[in-house]
This record gives sequence, C-alpha cells and structure tokens, in this order.
Amino acid sequence: MTTHLQNPDAMHPDEWALRVDLAACYRLVALYGWSDLVFTHISAKLPPSVAGDAHQFLINPYGLMFDEITATSLVKIDMQCNKLDDSNPHPVNPAGFVIHSAVHEARPDACCVLHTHTRAGVAVSAQKRGVLPISQQSTFVLASLAYHDYEGVAIRDDEKARLQTNLGEANYLMLRNHGLLTVGKSIANAFLQMYTFENTCRIQVDALAGQSHPDQLTKVSPDILSGVPHAMKVQTGGKGGAFVWPSLLRKLNRENPGYDV
Repeated sequence: MTTHLQNPDAMHPDEWALRVDLAACYRLVALYGWSDLVFTHISAKLPPSVAGDAHQFLINPYGLMFDEITATSLVKIDMQCNKLDDSNPHPVNPAGFVIHSAVHEARPDACCVLHTHTRAGVAVSAQKRGVLPISQQSTFVLASLAYHDYEGVAIRDDEKARLQTNLGEANYLMLRNHGLLTVGKSIANAFLQMYTFENTCRIQVDALAGQSHPDQLTKVSPDILSGVPHAMKVQTGGKGGAFVWPSLLRKLNRENPGYDV
C-alpha cells in the first residue's frame, strides 16, 4: 500500500498536526479493539487557520483497516462528504458521514466525532435502562450522556434533526441498538471519552453477568454524580485528553509506528 499520498510540506502546519493526531486515533482505536473492520468513522474538523469559514473535515479512506491509516491517506471532505482533493485515490463513504455531519452541524465545538460498534457498547445500548451508575467510569459518562433511538442504518438525512435534538450539548451519545459516540473539543478528548465510555459498558456487562437483576447492583449516590465535572478537572489537571495523549502516542510508536507519514 502506498502511504505517501500527499506532500506534508505543501500543507498548513495545523492541517498536518490534525492529520497526524487523527491517524494516530484510528490506530489506537484498532489497538484497543474497538474497530469494526473498515466500518465506523472518526472525523476531525479542520480549523479556521486552514479552512477559513468553510466546513471541512478529515475522515478515513474507506476500505482501509484502521491499523493501516496514515496521516497522508486521510481524505479531506466537505459537509456533504464530497472529496476536496482529487490527488487522493481513496474513496469515502457518504452514508457513514450522515451521523458525523449531523453532529458537526449542530456542535461548532466538535473538533472530533468518534463512533464505534463495539460488542460491549452495542450490548448496553440494547438495555432499556442504558448506562447504570455502578462504576466510577460510569459517573464521568453520566455527567454528559444522551440517547438516540435506532432508526435503521443511518443513511437518511431526515434523521439528522432528531439526532441533533437528542444529542443537545452532551459529549457522550448512546445510539440505541447501534453503538457509542463521543464528541470532543480535540481528538485527544474524544479518544479519552470513548475509552471511558467503552470501559463503562464493559464493566456493566460484566456486573450484570454476575447478577440476575440490575436492582441487585450497588449504585453510586446521586450526590456524588453532581460533583463529577469538578472531579474530572482535578483528575486531568484541567487538560482533559491532552493529559494522556502523549503517553498514548508513545505506546502507539512502540506497537504500531508509521501513522505519521
């Protein structure tokens, strides 16, 4: 596979930095076992320093596995998922961008939208009570969680308005019978949020496997839930995902280098 598809020297430094982080995010998603072959997407919005007032995004080249995506293979698209660089030979998946375009349209603060179809995530999305307050991880998710009911494969534009209404200002979205989605002000934030979301679901599936009914599980007090936003800032020194991102890149450089070409 050819990796050097575009010339980094011809790009704005901000675009290149975003490409490197997004390619790393794709590979980290694969490394942690959250990918679904070539399906699902992670999108990142180009900053005004690159795109001006236009809404432009980077997304995965459709057909590549997440663990082989590179910074130069990422495809630049507009809000309708039209390719903006003819020199990139890879196709994109317009149907897969329906959810992402809806989120980016409604949330100007969304630099990155990360969507997964993991086994634990889909399992909890099918449970009527959704995320239960039974773990420390769940408290972070519950502080900013929304739900969107399943309407079939997300290929219709008319679903966007309902998804946007359901999401509101939340940073975690559970797509019923479908999977998980996080909205991040940075790629690092979206990844850390998904890490927390995924572990929340894994813990819940394990806890329910050992009990016959959710009411037999110990719940976190509502008083504790109200103090979660402050606890999150303390835990990361107010840096959010940026606190752990450098260590994640070091791990990736040890186990699957080559994303930054």
